[in-house]
Amino acid sequence: MNEIWTEKYRPRALGDVVGQRHVTERLKAYVAAGNMSHLLFTGPAGTGKTTCALAMAREMFGEDWRSNFTELNASDERGIDVVRGKIKEFARTAPIGDAEFKIIFMDEADALTGDAQAALRRTMERYSSVCRFILSCNYSSKIIDPIQSRCAVFRFSPLSREDVEGYLRRIVEGEGVDIDADAMEGLIHVARGDLRRSVNSLQAAASMGKEITLDVIYQTTGMANPLEVRKMLETALSGDFSKARDRLDDLMIVYGLSGQDVIKQMHSAIFDLPITDSEKVRLMDKTGEIEFRIVEGSNERIQLEALLAYLVMVGGSKR
Repeated sequence: MNEIWTEKYRPRALGDVVGQRHVTERLKAYVAAGNMSHLLFTGPAGTGKTTCALAMAREMFGEDWRSNFTELNASDERGIDVVRGKIKEFARTAPIGDAEFKIIFMDEADALTGDAQAALRRTMERYSSVCRFILSCNYSSKIIDPIQSRCAVFRFSPLSREDVEGYLRRIVEGEGVDIDADAMEGLIHVARGDLRRSVNSLQAAASMGKEITLDVIYQTTGMANPLEVRKMLETALSGDFSKARDRLDDLMIVYGLSGQDVIKQMHSAIFDLPITDSEKVRLMDKTGEIEFRIVEGSNERIQLEALLAYLVMVGGSKR
């Protein structure tokens, strides 16, 4: 049966979770004690927050874990009616089997409205004897203080390249995929600490054929090869605006990138340019200004060409 690899290879136990040892060791202590407080998982996407919640529920409840665990996504159900209805209904019913409490896992809790968070705070307080909450968010600053004070906070950090590569190697071996060293480096670069993104990119690339190269990786991830982006910037620095503009055409047409995609990669490439730190500062300031204009609705092409023109002027001051 064809499966999504992120689910097929998702760790089932806390000990199998990639990275985040500082988190999993504390969660294992909760499992050993058979008890837990309300928890707040915060950190970037794809770092194991949902995986840890599911693994903890499996180890805490055993075979009855599905009956005593429910998962909601606050991005889909973010209003106060959800808290007063679906969440409250589950929270006040008795746990199944020998469990002393149930767990509600609310993903992307930072998407909840202020009123919904206020109602959730009261629900957490009222039904804590039979229900515990695990809230997951990317930005803990968007969670109101009364909820944060009721939770033990666990901060998830982006995964190291070693953790990402080790996990991807297991999938490559399990699926019999042929991937070269450059393509693996490209996957790790695309991931930027987000394991889910790297696994999805690997599966998309594998669907195009068993042999995966660097070009295939970038074609399936909606990103341009960083070397191509750097060549475009260096061409502009050398004073050849027309050629740099042609390279911009190639990036946007071949890889199908939007203006925001291009400027994000240009931002990353600036740090590797052969210019002084003061020039990098000026260029970074200009890049931020151009990015803001694009987000506000300015013509993407005009703004990107303006940034290339600015690079030509920066390079001209050195010649």
